[in-house]
Amino acid sequence: MRALLAFVVGLLMVRLLVGASSELLHAPALARPNHRGRSVPTAMGMLALLAVVLIEGGRAVFGAFGVGDAPGDAVRVVVLLAALGFGLLGLIDDVAGTPSDHGFRGHLGALGHGRVTTGVVKIVGGLALAAVLVTVDHAHTSGARLVADALLVALAANVANLFDRAPGRTIKIAVLAWIPIALLARGDSVGVAIAPVVGAFVGLLGDDLRERLMLGDTGAYAIGAVLGLAVVLECSSATRTVVLLVLAALTFASELVSFSRVIDRVAPLRKFDELGRGA
Repeated sequence: MRALLAFVVGLLMVRLLVGASSELLHAPALARPNHRGRSVPTAMGMLALLAVVLIEGGRAVFGAFGVGDAPGDAVRVVVLLAALGFGLLGLIDDVAGTPSDHGFRGHLGALGHGRVTTGVVKIVGGLALAAVLVTVDHAHTSGARLVADALLVALAANVANLFDRAPGRTIKIAVLAWIPIALLARGDSVGVAIAPVVGAFVGLLGDDLRERLMLGDTGAYAIGAVLGLAVVLECSSATRTVVLLVLAALTFASELVSFSRVIDRVAPLRKFDELGRGA
């Protein structure tokens, strides 16, 4: 029940922010062509992140007065740090990235020629931040496990970003990934910490589907990292290893094939992908 309430609060908070963000949604600096060439404001995942900051701030203040949870929950803090940190890395790419370099090969190739792209900043910064985040659950585990879990978080952020090529796609996939985590977590600290993050992004789904805004790397990177961190905090070592291998396989596959083309060719995937779009 606590997690469900947190989800609803996240959804309602972001809707309030969308209603109050007319100027931001029309800022020329954030206008980018979407998959159909239509000019749409990007980086609007920042609204979900702002919603989570406000919610966690409210939790802390009310908790200090004895209302709700007591302040000082390390899991909530680390989830918030994951959302904001990876969101910032994505924002750098949204506002300063160039379309000439794509994928790991493109960015690492640019680095080999002495150019530090925003993609390289995301890769290196994401790995470093993930290493910090997963230490909250590594008091008694090995260095190899820490590195593996850091890779899991960083790759989860990257894979979420790889799916952000069509309206609503990343949020839909994020919800599908969140459901088993939520069922496993139920009302524990991890479940309650990630629920408002997911709720806030779901609150943007309608506008994303209708091409009124794009999450941008800001949003996709943040929601992916939060879900990856939830897996690290909630799941067994064996499960985390399986998830890491799946994420690595998807990342490798993205260098060879277009996810959008695969989705378009598989009828069930295409119908799910198009669900709600243009409504």
